[in-house]
Amino acid sequence: MQKTELNKLVRKNILFLEPYSSARDEFSGADGVFLDANENPFGEFNRYPDPHQKLLKQRLSEVKSFPAEQIFVGNGSDEVIDLVFRIFCNPGEDKALIFTPTYGMYEVSAAINEVELIKVPLTSSFQLDFETLENYLDDEKLKLIFICSPNNPTGNSIQHIETVLQKFHGIVVVDEAYIDFSNTLSLLSQIAEYPNLLVMQTFSKAWGLAAARVGLAYGDKQVISFLNKIKPPYNVSGPNQSAALNALDDFSGFQQRKAIILQQKSWLENQLASVAVVLKVYPSESNFLLVEMTDAIAVYNALVEQKVITRNRHSLVKNCIRITVGSPEENRKLLEALVRMSDV
Repeated sequence: MQKTELNKLVRKNILFLEPYSSARDEFSGADGVFLDANENPFGEFNRYPDPHQKLLKQRLSEVKSFPAEQIFVGNGSDEVIDLVFRIFCNPGEDKALIFTPTYGMYEVSAAINEVELIKVPLTSSFQLDFETLENYLDDEKLKLIFICSPNNPTGNSIQHIETVLQKFHGIVVVDEAYIDFSNTLSLLSQIAEYPNLLVMQTFSKAWGLAAARVGLAYGDKQVISFLNKIKPPYNVSGPNQSAALNALDDFSGFQQRKAIILQQKSWLENQLASVAVVLKVYPSESNFLLVEMTDAIAVYNALVEQKVITRNRHSLVKNCIRITVGSPEENRKLLEALVRMSDV
C-alpha cells in the first residue's frame, strides 16, 4: 500500500488536523524549574507524564526487535480500537467487519462511532469463512477488518490472515492480546510487507497488568503517526508507564508465571474432561478455556452460588462458559465446585 492510498483511507478532517501541543511537547528536558504546565509544585504525582512514552517504547523496541517509532502506547487496547475507528471511518458512512464470535469492544466502538458493522460468522472450527468474506471485500465503504487471534472467546489462533491482507485494501487490525500464550508466531514480522496491518498487543494478560491499562499497537510508521496525532496528550499515566517498564525488566518472572499458567491450563483441561456437566473443552492457545456444558446458564449460576465466577458465553457459543486459568488453588476450587454440582 502506497502512502497516497493510505491517505485515501483516512478521514479528511483527521488528515488535516493540527494535533494538540502540550507543555511536554514543547520542552522535554528532565532538569529545570517547571512553570509551563500549570502543575501543582507539590506532591508525588504532580508532574504530567511523558506524552510519547519514549522510555517504554524504546524498551519495547529492544524486547520486540521492532522500531520504536512504529509503536503506539494506548490507555488499554480499547483506546486503540476507538482511535482506529475515528481515524479511518466517517460516521454514518463507512463500514467495519468482524468475525463472530469475538471480542465485544469492536462492536461497541463501532456503535459509538456510528459505523455500520458487518458480522461474518466463523466456521464450525472457528476459522475465517473466506467464501462469505469475498462478498464484502469490494465495498469501497469497508475501511476496517478486525481479527482477534488467538480469538476471544474461542481461544484458537486464526489461520490464513495473510490472505485477508492480500485481498483487502483497507486496514486489518489483528488483536494479539493472548499471543504470549500461543505457539503461533505474532504477525509483527509481516508489518513491513503489509502497511495496512496494525497489530495490537497488551500488558493486561500475560504480563499481569490489567489494572494499569497499557495497550500497544505496532504498525506502519504513517499509521502510527495518525494514532499519535489524535490521541489525548497524556493518555497513559506515569505510574502505569513505570509499571510496564518494571514488568519488562522482570522477564524471568514473566516467563515463570506464564509457564505456571500454561501448565495449569493443561491440568485443568484434563480434569474438566471427566466432569459430568462438561460436554466439551475446546482447544485453546490463550489463558482461558471455552467449555461446553450440559446447561451453561445453570452451571454458571451454580458456580456463582459457590463464589466461583466464570463468564457465561451462551449468547455467543451455545451452552458454553469461558473459564480463565487461575492459580493452582483457584483452579482446584473450580473443580471441586463442578464435582459437587455433578454429584447432586
